[in-house]
Amino acid sequence: MNTGMIQYYDAPDIQKRITEIIDILKFDHIDQENLYCIRSRGSSSKRTIARIHGLGRVWQTALDMNPTYIIEVIHEQFDYYPSKSQDRTLIHELMHIPQTAKGGFRHHKDHVTHENVETWYKRYVQRRKELGFDKV
Repeated sequence: MNTGMIQYYDAPDIQKRITEIIDILKFDHIDQENLYCIRSRGSSSKRTIARIHGLGRVWQTALDMNPTYIIEVIHEQFDYYPSKSQDRTLIHELMHIPQTAKGGFRHHKDHVTHENVETWYKRYVQRRKELGFDKV
């Protein structure tokens, strides 16, 4: 039963997968020190699997912080998806971080498209094989 309260939890399993994706795809513009992963529970969303949050420039300035991003995976959706679909979803969220990585986002219409996600996913699978990872 959803009481309307979304709860958030640290997601070290997602952090580990994100680190691997960033390393394998060489998404070097992403500062992993300022990228956090959380899992939420209690969302009534039926279509959202994961989302990315950025700390806007005004918050960065006021709090004297570096650009920071949070990838949130929604337990009710994400955790029941097959591993390959989860990987695509995590790649999708990472693709929202622009080359400048200053707190802004790249949008769906011009960059984060199904075709671009699929291209990066195929590169990820291929590079994992080349690097000798056991299972994709």
